[in-house]
Amino acid sequence: MSRVNAAEVRGIISHFQDVSDPRSSINRRHELVDVIVISICGVIAGADGPVAIEQWAETQQGWLKKYLKLPHGIPSHDTIGRVLEVLDPQTFQECFSNWLQFLGDPDSDKEGEQREKHYAIDGKALRRSHDRRRGFKALHLVSAWASQQGITLGQVATEEKSNEITAIPELLDRLDLEKAIVTIDAAGCQKNIAQQIIQGGGDYILALKGNQDTLYQAAQDYFDTQVERDFVDVDMSYWEEQEKSHGRLDKRYYYQFTVPQELRGREKWSRLRTLGVAIRISNANGQETIDTRFYISSLRRSIKRFARSVRGHWSIENTLHWCLDMTFREDESRVRSRRLAENLSWLRRLAISLLKQHPSKQSIAMKRRIAGWSAEFLMQVLTGTTS
Repeated sequence: MSRVNAAEVRGIISHFQDVSDPRSSINRRHELVDVIVISICGVIAGADGPVAIEQWAETQQGWLKKYLKLPHGIPSHDTIGRVLEVLDPQTFQECFSNWLQFLGDPDSDKEGEQREKHYAIDGKALRRSHDRRRGFKALHLVSAWASQQGITLGQVATEEKSNEITAIPELLDRLDLEKAIVTIDAAGCQKNIAQQIIQGGGDYILALKGNQDTLYQAAQDYFDTQVERDFVDVDMSYWEEQEKSHGRLDKRYYYQFTVPQELRGREKWSRLRTLGVAIRISNANGQETIDTRFYISSLRRSIKRFARSVRGHWSIENTLHWCLDMTFREDESRVRSRRLAENLSWLRRLAISLLKQHPSKQSIAMKRRIAGWSAEFLMQVLTGTTS
């Protein structure tokens, strides 16, 4: 197995050395960068909170001392919790973005070829983070997921799902939208969000539902009319595919239309060019379900690109959110401090992103176990190196 170069580890640490320390200088015994790096490593290795992070670090103290100063040994779980509670989430996320650039261009593949930038934006609640006594509802996090790379690019915390409308523009401000395709579910289907994406140099695919009643009904009526006319004399592209997995057969049918001039409300949406329809028919255990979704987009007609983007959007649910709940047990977290809960959630997303980049064939859950067993494997995950 290859050995990790100490210079690579110091390179990682350097990305957190410029973080402003929000703690009082009085009785400050532990380096901020030490606490941050220990927290990152601990979560990757299986820890789920400050207590577990401290216990993991105690077992790895000799190894950690090779790379960190640790002037007073391993920080206590109270210290770790206080640091994560006062650390600015946006600053932490910016450090991670710099770290990704250090490991390699996240928009390029292994051969250096540019990948299509697809950012899927969706929200997720931390279900057990509510605090009735203090009047806090469950924390809701809106995340940006680079579906091609399997990397979380940023997150914004809100108190309610309805606040996604205000959180999404804030999250978009943190992203490089140039030449990116941004997909958002119906909560983010807003005129100002579409305009913001276009002004940032990107393109949008937004899901339509009842919150855009006029446009949603117009899209449904237009599609139904074209079906009745058997798509005669209409600018339309079509694609179908099927997938069989775990006893379920999914058939997917995609339609993409150039937006007709007569479509009601079309002029209110920035650079609206196409309408999309995605139909999924699933058969499992003799039961058939049909799901039909409508989309508006600034993209020109390219049916395979549309289909790839729609399917890629669900990777934030099927890959990121599922992994957070099943592998990292995020929904079971009872952390009540909003800032601590947000930063722990970011550490989990950071861990998933790094674990996914490791090319071994094991599942995320197995990679996480191995990282807890093997310091060498953990460093491979941290530095983007392999055996």
